[in-house]
Amino acid sequence: MADAVHRERTAEEQAQYDKLVGTPIPKLIPKLAVPTVLSMMITMLYNLADSYFVGKLGTSASASIGIVMAVLATYQAFGFLFGHGAGAVMSRQLGRGEKEEASRTTSTAFFATVVIGFLLSVFGLVFVTPLMRLLGSTETILPYAVTYAQCIFLSGTFFCSSCVLNNVLRYEGRAFFAMIGLVSGSVLNIFLDPLFIFGLDLGILGAGLATALSQTISFLLLLGVFLRGKTISHLSVKNVDLKHAATTVRVLRNGLPSLVRQLLGMIGTTALNIGARPYGDAAIAAMTIDGRVSMFLFSFVLGIGQGYQPVSAYGHGAGRDDRVRDGYWFTLFTSEAVIGVLAVLAIVFAEPIVAFFRDDPEVIRIGAGAMKFFGIAAFFQPMAVCTNMMFQSIGESRIATFLSTLRSGLYYVPILLILPRFIGLLGIQSAVLWSDMLTALTSLPFALNFFRKLSRSGKLKDA
Repeated sequence: MADAVHRERTAEEQAQYDKLVGTPIPKLIPKLAVPTVLSMMITMLYNLADSYFVGKLGTSASASIGIVMAVLATYQAFGFLFGHGAGAVMSRQLGRGEKEEASRTTSTAFFATVVIGFLLSVFGLVFVTPLMRLLGSTETILPYAVTYAQCIFLSGTFFCSSCVLNNVLRYEGRAFFAMIGLVSGSVLNIFLDPLFIFGLDLGILGAGLATALSQTISFLLLLGVFLRGKTISHLSVKNVDLKHAATTVRVLRNGLPSLVRQLLGMIGTTALNIGARPYGDAAIAAMTIDGRVSMFLFSFVLGIGQGYQPVSAYGHGAGRDDRVRDGYWFTLFTSEAVIGVLAVLAIVFAEPIVAFFRDDPEVIRIGAGAMKFFGIAAFFQPMAVCTNMMFQSIGESRIATFLSTLRSGLYYVPILLILPRFIGLLGIQSAVLWSDMLTALTSLPFALNFFRKLSRSGKLKDA
C-alpha cells in the first residue's frame, strides 16, 4: 500500500511539474490567476462592505478603518515575509524535485509566523491606545479605532498565519484551494457585518468581531487543506528546520521584498492619516474610502501577477527562463488591459462611488478629487507589480527588495511630506499618482536589463 501511495504521489507531483513548466503561457497564467483574482476581489469586496456598513455609524467611525488598516498591514507584512519567502523557495525546490526540502521550508515558515503573530498581538493589546494615536487617530476617531483594533489584535495570529498558507498553496499551483479559504472568510464577513453592527446593535465592536471571526475561520479552512494531505509539501512540527539556518535565511531573503513593501505600506498609510489629520475627520474618512476602492482595483493586477509567480519560480528552478520572460510580458499586457477599464470607470463615477460609502458632502468633495488621481495612478501599477514579482519569484531578492521600497516608501512618504506644504490638500490627494508613476519608470530598466541577459535557449547568459 505504501508503495502504491508513493507511486500515486509521484505521478501527481510530475503532473504538477508538467503543468507549470510545459503548459503554454497564455493558457496557464489565466488558469492560475482566475482563482486568485476571484479570491482577492471577494476579499476586497469584504473591505468595501466593511467600509459601507461602518460608514453608517458616522464619519469618525468610517475614518477609524483607515487608522486600523496600518495594523492589518503589519500582520500582512510578516505573513508575506514568510509566505512569499517560503513559497518562492519551496516552488523552486519542487521544480528541482526536492519534495522533503520543500516540506521543511513550508513548516519552518508557518510555525515561525505563528510565534511572531502571537507576539504582535500581545504587544498590540497592551499598547492599543497609544498605538492608535501614533497611527494618526484624532480624539474623536480614537474610541472607534481602539475598539476595532482590539478585535484585530485578538485574531491577528490567525490572519498572519493565513498569509503563509495561502501563498504556499499558490506557489504549488493550487490557487483553487487558496481561493476557497480566503473567499469563505470574506463572504462570511460580509454577512456578519450587518448582523453584528445593526442586528445585535454592537456598532463598531460588531465590525471588529465580524472581521476577527471571519479571519479565524479562513485560517482553519486553509490549514485543513494541508492537514487533509491535498498539498505536495507537508506541514508538521517535525519538519521545522532549526538545525540548518540556511533554510530560514533563504526564506527571509526571498520574503524580504514583501516585508519591506508591506511595512512601507503601513508607514505610508500612517503618513497619509497624519497628513490628512489637519483637514479633519472627513479628510481621513475620504482617503480611507479611496484607499479601499483603489485596493479593489489593484487586486486585479495583484491577482494576475500572483498567477504568474509560480510559473516564474517553477520555470526558473527548471532552467526555463524563457517562461519567466514570456510570462512577464503576458502578465503585464493583460494587467494593463484589465486595470485600464476599471480605472476609467473609477474616474468617471468618482463622486457616486464615494457617496455610496459615506453620504457626507465634505467627504464626497475630498474623496472624489482624490479618486481621479487614484484612477490615473492605476495605469502605472502593472509595470511595478510584474517586475517586483518576477525578481522575487526567481530569487533576485536584492533587486526585488529595492523595488519594494519605492512605491510606499522612498517615493510616497517624501511626496506626502513635501507636496502639501506647497499645494495643501491637493498634495495629499495626488501623492499616489506621483509615487506610482515614478515607481513604474524606475522598475522598467531593471526588467529590460534582465531580459537582455537571456540567451536564445531561454537560459541566463551568465548562468
